[in-house]
Amino acid sequence: MPEQERVIITQAVYVASAVEREQYPEVKMPEIVFIGRSNVGKSSLINSLTRVKNLARVSSQPGKTQTINFYALGAKGEGTADRKSFYLVDLPGYGYAKTGKERRKMWSAFIEDYLLHSPQLQFVCQLIDIRHAPMRSDIEMFSWLVRNGIPVLVIATKADKLGKNACAKQVALIRQMLGVAELSVLPYSSVKNEGRSDLLDVIWDTLLQ
Repeated sequence: MPEQERVIITQAVYVASAVEREQYPEVKMPEIVFIGRSNVGKSSLINSLTRVKNLARVSSQPGKTQTINFYALGAKGEGTADRKSFYLVDLPGYGYAKTGKERRKMWSAFIEDYLLHSPQLQFVCQLIDIRHAPMRSDIEMFSWLVRNGIPVLVIATKADKLGKNACAKQVALIRQMLGVAELSVLPYSSVKNEGRSDLLDVIWDTLLQ
């Protein structure tokens, strides 16, 4: 029998795409942010988390998301009257070589502006492919977030591609390479929805604070 989920997503809709502050949604709500290398499985994870099949478009072409995308979500706590609304914010993938240098600079400027100046930002989920060691761009992004005092949860995606022991080994490697021995790393499989209730718990606890 599947375990009883503590948090239920009651709605999930696409709201806006932005490349500058003026385009952010007018209604202010807490923001949970997703960032990761191109092709790390961000769209699949968003669809798995919300259980809305094509909410985020899964692209076979890395580097396709070139805007900050806002999705409005509603959630309720199982067995309570508590309901919360928040934005799930999908940032463009980093580290994709085919994007021209100037374009990359422009991207990084508006992403940086968002991350440093959004008062609604609660924490960042940084997605790293569990099958590989973190790449230089992953390590740089993690260090930048920590340096700027932005709370970060590392999510190891595509966990269904490895066995249990291999997963544990890779999580240890991610911790070691990011330089934080006691770092929480959440393995996630969008295919099997494994890690979903754990991630929803973290989001819910943050919203209740």
